[in-house]
Amino acid sequence: MSFTRTATLARAALLGLAGLGLAAAPALAQPKKPAAPAPTAPAPAAPGGTPAANTPAAQTGPQIVTVKSEPSQADWTKVCGKDQGSGTDICYTTRDFVSDQGQPVLAVAVYEMKNAAQKQEVRVVRYLLPLGLLLQPGIRFNVDNQSPTAGRFAVCFPNGCFAEAGGVDAGVIAAMKKGTTLNVSVQNQTQREVTFAVPLAGFGKAFDGPAIDPKVLEEQQKKLQAELEKRSEDMRKKLEQQGGAAGAAPAAGAAAPAAK
Repeated sequence: MSFTRTATLARAALLGLAGLGLAAAPALAQPKKPAAPAPTAPAPAAPGGTPAANTPAAQTGPQIVTVKSEPSQADWTKVCGKDQGSGTDICYTTRDFVSDQGQPVLAVAVYEMKNAAQKQEVRVVRYLLPLGLLLQPGIRFNVDNQSPTAGRFAVCFPNGCFAEAGGVDAGVIAAMKKGTTLNVSVQNQTQREVTFAVPLAGFGKAFDGPAIDPKVLEEQQKKLQAELEKRSEDMRKKLEQQGGAAGAAPAAGAAAPAAK
């Protein structure tokens, strides 16, 4: 396959389904609530009172961040369409992931593009990652204990940064379908490696299964949007309550002015 043909299909993946007249799946829609910044907090104190962050191993060792699937998504979502210009069939299988506290962390989308007339087949793995990461080192990802695949950052938005690996070998996708954990490694602002441990349960079934019905996808998007708006409103009220309590405390504790 020529570089030009590969690049053409890769650009189709970058654009998602923008030219196909189909809605984006939840993971590719830009949520109102931004992804949580990459972890930079110091490690807890080690036995004996010495902060673990002061030890060489803690400063350079990787930090593992375990994520879980977005509760409002029942499973991985597969979306398919056809690029009318090139005749390329484009499918992507995607899912959002959150922290234990339910805060958005990252999203994964695996694209598969086929053009029967030109006998082309290209796979792209794309991520939406938190802000606060070093862009130059790029990303690495692997399934369980297998060899890593390198990727690079493409573009950043207020809610996170997109990173991707193009021309992914079919063996990587096969490993994702059979594996347990997808390890996505990046570097935070302190140059410490951060690895997001992404569960792969259900990926193989969704990837090999039929695409979601557009009407069902639309309902999922509405549900997700309502959930995001509710979280945003709850957070706003919580911040207002905290602000009111903080403002009342100084007034209650203020000393009375001295009598003349």
